[in-house]
This record gives sequence, C-alpha cells and structure tokens, in this order.
Amino acid sequence: MAKNKNTDSSAKLAAQAANLTALIDYQEGAVVSRMLIDKKSGTVTLFAFDADQGLSEHTAPFDALVYVFDGEADVVISGKAVRLKAGMVTVMPAGEPHAVKAVTRFKMMLIMIRS
Repeated sequence: MAKNKNTDSSAKLAAQAANLTALIDYQEGAVVSRMLIDKKSGTVTLFAFDADQGLSEHTAPFDALVYVFDGEADVVISGKAVRLKAGMVTVMPAGEPHAVKAVTRFKMMLIMIRS
C-alpha cells in the first residue's frame, strides 16, 4: 500500500477548511493511504483505491467507521457484502473479519475508535 507524500496532516489541517477529495490522490494499480489523525483514542485515515484493488480479509481489535466520499466499493463484514457509494457509511465491528474491494476507483475515510 502506498502512502501519500504529505505528513503531519493534523497540524496542517487544524482550524482550516479542507476538501476530502483533494487530500488524497489515486495511484494506478494501488491503494494509497494518508493518516490525518493518530491518537491513543483513535485514528482517522484516508484511502484511495484504484479500480479492482482492495484489502484482503482481516480483523481489527477496534470498531471502525467507513465513509465513502468518492466512487463505489464492496465491503464484506463477517461474510455479509455491503455495497457503498459516495456519501454512504458502515461500521466494521471490532473482532469481525472484513475486507474491502473497489468496484470503481473510490476514496474512503476510516475512523477507528480505540476506546
């Protein structure tokens, strides 16, 4: 998975308006991520998936909210497929196996709550 060049994102975004779509770019044949917030209590990460790219099934010890803000993706949670389009959201519960697959190029924000 590729990472965007921008680092120290939370400091650069503090007290400013930002367009989510412009904060992360697509990369051909890849999944790109950009961490916006990384705290003990949780994280906020942006992802840009090229078409047909994805994250294989895995589990996480914390609840995670997925918000799709561009494109379309299939999220499978404990064997149940959920089709998400721009403007839609779902929760991936802690300890439940989940996977993500791009139907089209898509961008999402992942908010993980650790406490």
